[in-house]
Amino acid sequence: MTMQNTAAATEAAPYLSVNNVEVIYDHVILVLKGVSLEVPKGKIVALLGANGAGKSTTLKSISNLLRAERGDVTKGNIEFKGARIDQMTPADLVKRGVIQVMEGRHCFGHLTIEENLLAGAYTRGDGSAGIKRSLEMVYDYFPRLRERRSSQAGYTSGGEQQMCAIGRAIMANPEMVLLDEPSMGLAPQIVEEIFEIVKDLNRKEHVSFLLAEQNTMVALRYADFGYILENGRIVMEGEAQYLATNEDVKEFYLGLSGEGRKSFRDVKHYRRRKRWLS
Repeated sequence: MTMQNTAAATEAAPYLSVNNVEVIYDHVILVLKGVSLEVPKGKIVALLGANGAGKSTTLKSISNLLRAERGDVTKGNIEFKGARIDQMTPADLVKRGVIQVMEGRHCFGHLTIEENLLAGAYTRGDGSAGIKRSLEMVYDYFPRLRERRSSQAGYTSGGEQQMCAIGRAIMANPEMVLLDEPSMGLAPQIVEEIFEIVKDLNRKEHVSFLLAEQNTMVALRYADFGYILENGRIVMEGEAQYLATNEDVKEFYLGLSGEGRKSFRDVKHYRRRKRWLS
């Protein structure tokens, strides 16, 4: 194989690849049932679905945080840049450039915003000058954090804590960020602001994102590609624009149809046909 062919094959290979993964909790509860997905380099991929569909479990299977919750990947494998990562420790994975921002933000409430951000740089070995440059970059993307840099994180708003959690991940110089429910509990205006920053980080800093999100409409507006999870299985996938205009997605996940928005009563009693499974 020529050097050109090798380079082309490397470029075409998925950056992150989840291959037929099965996850079981407590050796009994089957949560993921053969999940496969890919995240190309430099792209934003959305993992969509209702609460309990398996989105967070999918992210934790990639970041190797399942064992803390008595979960195990029992089948399949996960690769990042062509190398298997499903047997690595979470710390080793961070050093490889894969960082997860947990659902619920999980800032260190007793530390200041700036101390939280600096905690994200703990695994770096490029010295204080590089860390200082990254800190200034985070403040440029999140001006509100610069204003609150000396405030205890526990006394900041939900939106500011979400910004802090994302900023802390960026401080580790990630290549891939696993972002879990970034819109949870936030006002629509703050959600838009955070997604705009995610888009900027993706385009300008070349950070790839796999984001798990219940807010389907917002996620598909910013993502390049999407997967829909239901009961631990991928039931649909496609380009974000295609999913956003697909009648099944609009009807089942956005509460919309060709006749407009359905009432709660209509949705509750609607018999889901799931045309993509037939």
